Amino acid sequence: MGACLHPLNLPLEMMNVLTKLRLPAWICLLLAASAGAAPQAPAQSVLQFASNEWPPFVSSTLPSNGMAGSLLASVYERMGMTARIEFFPWKRTMELGLHDPRYAGFLAVWRTPEREKICHFSHSIGSTTTVLAYLKESPVQPATLAELQGVRIGTVAGYANGEQFDAMAAAGVLQTEEATSDELNLRKLLIKRFPAMVIEKRVLRHLLGSERLTREERERIGFAEGLFPERSIHICFKRTAQGLAQQRAFNDVVRDIDLVKIERDYWRRIGVELARAQGRVLQQP
Repeated sequence: MGACLHPLNLPLEMMNVLTKLRLPAWICLLLAASAGAAPQAPAQSVLQFASNEWPPFVSSTLPSNGMAGSLLASVYERMGMTARIEFFPWKRTMELGLHDPRYAGFLAVWRTPEREKICHFSHSIGSTTTVLAYLKESPVQPATLAELQGVRIGTVAGYANGEQFDAMAAAGVLQTEEATSDELNLRKLLIKRFPAMVIEKRVLRHLLGSERLTREERERIGFAEGLFPERSIHICFKRTAQGLAQQRAFNDVVRDIDLVKIERDYWRRIGVELARAQGRVLQQP
């Protein structure tokens, strides 16, 4: 992409400096989007994002708003800015992140072909593993998704569960029952509303390690792995010129960050690496 060639609503003196520096055009676009009228400049040092409570990845109850929140804050700190996260139910999160001018976007989100049309996705801000949770007294351990035909499966409304699973559910091959959160699904599983549910593995571990479940309830839960591919999570920036500039600025910084180390250090920091007792609860029966 070429250097800055047009004013882009920036003061003439600033534009002259940028032209001499021959900065990439997208940087100029980001500066222009942030500048606007001079009195508004200080407010633009803070970018707001929408999210839902999805611990341990994003949560107002955890240090630095969760692992993804910690990475987000680190990136914008390097940019001399502050990232602020506000929390809502998932569908409201998507609506605000995509359409409300107060928010630059939303997180944490899996990429799908449909979402590619409405988002400028950041580089990965974490990796996830989806599993099938069940009750140990009535285990559901299929070798493939096709073996789940005839099994009612709990899902969260608005969540993407992988292209194969979502396509099979949309075609009616798989029977699903939606809830508004993973915790609600887990409680429905415990009272046998359905025999299995889809959930991210670390989210399940976090729920099982919380005080919201009794020891007896935790010990009843097992899970099957290998049915879903590992997937990365991202920030969805608005699919606008400003959103594209914000995405590129974010990606330029996150490229130089050791994501694996940040993830590992954060899990260790909040104790998500399970203690021996919790590990026994989560062992496969």
